[in-house]
Amino acid sequence: MKKTLRLTAICGLVITVGSMALGAGNEKLATELQNRNADEMVDVIIQYRDTPTAAAHQRVAAFHSHLKHEFAFIKARHYSVPAHALAELAKDPDVAYISPDRPVQSLVDQAISTIGANRAWSTFNLNGAGIGVAVIDSGIDTTHPDLNTKVPLYTQNFSSDQYQYDFFGHGTHVAGILAGSGAYSTGINFTYTFQGVAKGVNLINLKVLNTTGQGVDSAVIAAINQAIALKSTYNIKVINLSLGRPVAESYKLDPLCQAVEQAWKAGITVVVAAGNYGRANPTTTFGYGTITAPGNDPYVITVGAMNTMGTASPADDVIASYSSKGPTLYDTVVKPDLVAPGNLIGSVLSAWSTIPTTYPLTDLSNSSYIVPGISGYTTAGSPVASQVYMQLSGTSMATPFVSGTAALILQQHPSMTPDQVKAVLMATASKTFPATSSYTDPTTGTTYHEQYDIFTVGAGYLNVVAALANTNIPTAGLSAMSPSAVLNAKAGNATMVNGQSVIWGTNLIWGTNLIWGTNVIWGTNLIWGTNLIWGTSAIPVSAANVIWGSNVIWGTNVIWGSNVIWGTNAVGSGVGAAGIVWGSNVTTADDVMSVLTGGDR
Repeated sequence: MKKTLRLTAICGLVITVGSMALGAGNEKLATELQNRNADEMVDVIIQYRDTPTAAAHQRVAAFHSHLKHEFAFIKARHYSVPAHALAELAKDPDVAYISPDRPVQSLVDQAISTIGANRAWSTFNLNGAGIGVAVIDSGIDTTHPDLNTKVPLYTQNFSSDQYQYDFFGHGTHVAGILAGSGAYSTGINFTYTFQGVAKGVNLINLKVLNTTGQGVDSAVIAAINQAIALKSTYNIKVINLSLGRPVAESYKLDPLCQAVEQAWKAGITVVVAAGNYGRANPTTTFGYGTITAPGNDPYVITVGAMNTMGTASPADDVIASYSSKGPTLYDTVVKPDLVAPGNLIGSVLSAWSTIPTTYPLTDLSNSSYIVPGISGYTTAGSPVASQVYMQLSGTSMATPFVSGTAALILQQHPSMTPDQVKAVLMATASKTFPATSSYTDPTTGTTYHEQYDIFTVGAGYLNVVAALANTNIPTAGLSAMSPSAVLNAKAGNATMVNGQSVIWGTNLIWGTNLIWGTNVIWGTNLIWGTNLIWGTSAIPVSAANVIWGSNVIWGTNVIWGSNVIWGTNAVGSGVGAAGIVWGSNVTTADDVMSVLTGGDR
């Protein structure tokens, strides 16, 4: 869960305007590194064109730099270097790109029935047994009865915390959605109320976020590197990343994106939260272009959040107003890839979590379940806040629903590649949505209007039953990279551009209509018709403010401009207090909205 107040504080600590511009304009230096005080020591991630050698290290060490991390599977190293050396280091022909070690922070019951996960157990007899899932987050509290049979096969702390415990609580909540047994709760319609999607998986606990839910790129990259190293030992087939940060450059240069790509290429399905900035600038950009990194990478499965409306039927479900929308910045990749339940999700509460005391809207009343055998918590209908469960909202919560489903598919088809898993999840996702929906925040009075286009819901709504019943498995070796959207300014429309050997490309296994539904391709090669998102009569936005218009993503006041989402003075209406939502250096874990607003209620 991302928290705006925390992020604002981080900005104050990280953004440093130096007295001397260093390497300004150097294309191999991230923007944040091009204006630093010469004597400042800066933590950076140096990416190399090939595996870095001892000679490469000596060239960096010559500037009195300190090596902090080596990454065996990623052609990069984490150094602390004096700022005056950055321009010279960038001149090294072996260096591909240098970026700061950006900060990161952490971004029911009915949802299980909504996506059909209960039928995975009863109809298909699948629970993810034998599949290793690496949860890269704030840690996992395995003393909780719902998780005490899921003691991680491997645990490592990459965060700034001294201890492994989940003092924040985000990772434990995610783990509960993914693999919780539900042993501590009994519901009316289910044997257990708060069961995870894949109760049989083996958890690998890689802690990267500290007591306040904050971390840095290098810690996440190190954890991903370790997951790759342990892949064969623990049969790690899935990585869950319910965290993210602002997109600062193309995914081709971003070290966090390069790390997830290495995991993907190693045979690990990487599932990432889309981000919670769908409410940003509701009258200008309408939350488009707010996908966070590494969810902007075309390889990974990027997940947006739906609101189940508190019912088991998906028929009344709507997109959560805070769910980030595509296309991605710089590369205009079509994201998210699909959506899953993410609003007011009840799951496991870490015994050490600070979230409920800081944000009471996350409290879950005991009236929603019965806690067996605990004095003072046995009366159904009691208004007392639960001591063992809490509810959170955000794409962080939607992500483990997809990770758990990926584990079920891999239990069913152990040899499937990450690309095959992604393609099946997208092809079988439900394509039925309302044309539009709206949500009015009771606190701010702001109304958020939603359209159900591919930049909002991707290929559709996670459908576990359809995914497990699917027999149309694409050929191994084909790519499932998400396409890019390319604006045709002259024609006033856009086309989807696929890479080579893509599963849903022309004349391959699946066409675009199957993946994104019949309401996606309107007219020759168009994603939508001219009267929709970027058309002359866009709904509900005006022609002057549509996605491709003069004031938005590709226009003169683009998202990365001085007065928009992550500009110098901007905050979207209803997102937070005046000030910066994201500073230029801030990496954030996923869920701001849940703690500020309690989700869409």
